[in-house]
Amino acid sequence: MASPSFFFLLHLFLIIATTTTSKADSLSHTFYMKTCPMALPTIKKVINAAVKKEPRMGASLLRLHFHDCFVNGCDASILLDDTNTIDGEKTAFPNINSARGFEVVDRIKSAVDEACGGPVVSCADILAVAARDSVVALGGPTWNVQLGRRDSTMASRTAANNNLPGPTSDLPTLIDNFKDHGLNTRDLVALSGGHTIGFSQCENFRDRIYNETNVFPNFARRVRRSCPPSGGDSNLEPFDSTPGRFDVRYFKSLKGKRGLLHSDQVLFNGGPTDELVKSYSLSPKAFTTDFAKSMVKMGNISPLTGKRGQIRKNCRRIN
Repeated sequence: MASPSFFFLLHLFLIIATTTTSKADSLSHTFYMKTCPMALPTIKKVINAAVKKEPRMGASLLRLHFHDCFVNGCDASILLDDTNTIDGEKTAFPNINSARGFEVVDRIKSAVDEACGGPVVSCADILAVAARDSVVALGGPTWNVQLGRRDSTMASRTAANNNLPGPTSDLPTLIDNFKDHGLNTRDLVALSGGHTIGFSQCENFRDRIYNETNVFPNFARRVRRSCPPSGGDSNLEPFDSTPGRFDVRYFKSLKGKRGLLHSDQVLFNGGPTDELVKSYSLSPKAFTTDFAKSMVKMGNISPLTGKRGQIRKNCRRIN
């Protein structure tokens, strides 16, 4: 007969195993099916209208989700305004004067709360669904968004400064950064393909187009027209030649040394990610399939579930 200590240890093991189960396991794409079946159609309606009015908004909303998840998990912390007790992430270096789409999120929140009869859908889930619907609106793939996240009651400007990859990051730094968030090299390249839509500001690529050598000369000369050696920091340039369409042009641009950011071009510069870039440039299906899978993985980074966090009534501030 087993000793009492054996049963005690077995019981303790079961408790530990249960409490250390990944919180992402409790997410489900049918989470709001019963509590608010109109939640997802409502989000899609607002997104389609916003992207139709301004195609660039699709890339901005995709970026919001990415910049949220890479800072203490997908918890809508990026949406919080500064207060006496919160150092918001909106003013972190990677976000200040560039993160946008907050007004669209506000419109979604208002419409969803009305459709649901109250604050049922979290702001974190709104960001995740808005990212998916933005990609679809611009011709990209769809995927089942895992839902059930709750919203953080804190934000961290310091964590945003430390955890978000910058436009001058080299490849080893990017690989390590993504690894720290549970994402592998394939995820890195696939998610970087989100730069097939949208624009970047001159200050992010000025050094590349004036000083780097692995850049196509005609491309550099053209981009310099909108990005002078000094001034014009906020002038915009598209990541590729079809910024309003979700396609593989981004990867073809990298092969031609037309990556806009240093952190773009390092994906195709004689390193271990070259073959993935080549593969995606030749196969839209391979890219969109991997992109969708990687978006689900990214959306599962440290979500708040159960009784952790809250469902914010206003995405900009805690309840």
